[in-house]
Amino acid sequence: MRATKLTIAALAVVAGLSLTACQNEDVAAGPEPAASAPTANGDDTEQGEGHEQDQDQEGTDAGTGSNEDGKVADCRTDELEVTASDVTIEGDTVGTVAVEFANGGGRDCTLTGYAGVDLKTNAGQLSAERTGEEAPSVVLKDGKSVWFAVTYPVNDSGGSGVRVTGLVVTPPNETKPVTLDWPGGSSLPVTDGSGTPVKVGPIGSAGQGD
Repeated sequence: MRATKLTIAALAVVAGLSLTACQNEDVAAGPEPAASAPTANGDDTEQGEGHEQDQDQEGTDAGTGSNEDGKVADCRTDELEVTASDVTIEGDTVGTVAVEFANGGGRDCTLTGYAGVDLKTNAGQLSAERTGEEAPSVVLKDGKSVWFAVTYPVNDSGGSGVRVTGLVVTPPNETKPVTLDWPGGSSLPVTDGSGTPVKVGPIGSAGQGD
């Protein structure tokens, strides 16, 4: 009986030692820690920075280009140097004054249609009538000029007629006029009052030297 008890006790000790050894081996050979994955915050930060860069690039591209409607703005009176000269050909029964718009505004601008033209006379102000010709839109480059014509009947009646004292010009789509000396004939023949004898052509209806 004593031998049996000793054997059982020995087996218990051996089993205990084996169990301890296995536990130690398990701890020593435990799984290696998994490779650290990027944190959610890290992913969001990197993606956010890239998205912001894309947005910045898109914003830069969208900000380039021309005006929203793609059109060149109208010329303003203060941007134009306005002059007038007599270009009547000797012997003609119709006199012609060429009015020049010179662009000195530092930018391109647009002139469309007809300018307003009035003659100052000793009988009051006389408004010119449009000729009815096609009225184009002209982009006037900075530093360049364009002309239009004012025509009137030459006074060859031998009478005094209506004396012209000045020329008032208002650029198209503007309200501010420019007053000039009248370079044409000093007087107009007296009419029957059925209409104005003075006509104005559209922008571009006269050229330099015409």
